Amino acid sequence: VWTDRFGGRLVYTATMLAAAVATFLLAFAHTYGQMLVAALGVGLAGGSFAVGVAYVSRFFPAGRQGTALGIFGVGNVGAAVTKFLAPFVLLSWGWQSVALIWAAALVVMAAVFWFTTGDDPVIRERRACKAAPARSFLQEFAPLKNLQVWRFAFYYFFAFGAFVALSLWLPRYLIGVYGFGLATAGMIGAAYSIPASIFRAYGGVLSDRIGARTVLYWTFAVSAGATLVLSLPSADYVVHGISGPIAFHFEIGPLTFIAVACVLGFFMSLGKAAVYKHIPAYYPQSVGAVGGVVGMIGGLGGFILPIAFGALNDLTGVWSSCFMLLFVIVATCFAWMHFSIRRMERTASAEASGLSYAAE
Repeated sequence: VWTDRFGGRLVYTATMLAAAVATFLLAFAHTYGQMLVAALGVGLAGGSFAVGVAYVSRFFPAGRQGTALGIFGVGNVGAAVTKFLAPFVLLSWGWQSVALIWAAALVVMAAVFWFTTGDDPVIRERRACKAAPARSFLQEFAPLKNLQVWRFAFYYFFAFGAFVALSLWLPRYLIGVYGFGLATAGMIGAAYSIPASIFRAYGGVLSDRIGARTVLYWTFAVSAGATLVLSLPSADYVVHGISGPIAFHFEIGPLTFIAVACVLGFFMSLGKAAVYKHIPAYYPQSVGAVGGVVGMIGGLGGFILPIAFGALNDLTGVWSSCFMLLFVIVATCFAWMHFSIRRMERTASAEASGLSYAAE
């Protein structure tokens, strides 16, 4: 909302500087309470994505916004790179060094961003008194009354939230199921996260070429198939044959698991771009508010789902139960999207028929 009112250049710079100060203070926290307060400030960095979406989308026409936002979203690879490099810094110089280096990097990037970018076209026109003044906060948040916004948020809960959750859960899964070493499992987790994040840009290009709706159909369909396969637990079967019992053993091998998981991550990345392609198309005047809510729900997915995975492991005793949960979520996304689209098409058809009848 602040981005829509004051411009992304100012808000993005302020967000990075505020997160840098909080991260710097985190390095000097000595009590649990101090660490919680500092961590709350560090969390401000998570809001930068919504700021960037609102800022970037104003520079491009609708036909190129998917590509632009997809390229912007590649920045998520920074989380994977940090997860890969931070342990080495921690072991070499201590965890405080991780916070101090990240704080310094934020200050540098805030300066680079401020001096190499300009205000978006809407802010420039508003300052030149050629555009309408900023809307009130109530007007900015008005679109949140629409169920469609929360439907987009649920899509992002899966596409982004489940992606983050899997990147955190995969090392633990590989160790527990296949007996991988900690280093190997961590490397595979990083290898899953980094390329899949980069493919988000391709998802933006596809959304512009064939439509975000088509990309989401493919995302949910392939993801449903992948999670269904990965949810199959190892099992032994005994068939009573003519000559006696016949035993069968089924399990998904590590190479097959990694391959299917990478396919799942690839289509999730396409879906992340497709979801955000919808926002400036449907809510061009409220990209900040709508994008912020969608991003918030997606972020909650990355926080809630790993906890749910662990709880399901305890309740069922089955490692693949996490993928059973993801199958239910993505199947719900697919069904909700399909029936919503069919309802929109029927409404549009009825309105067109009414107009034709009136014209006659």
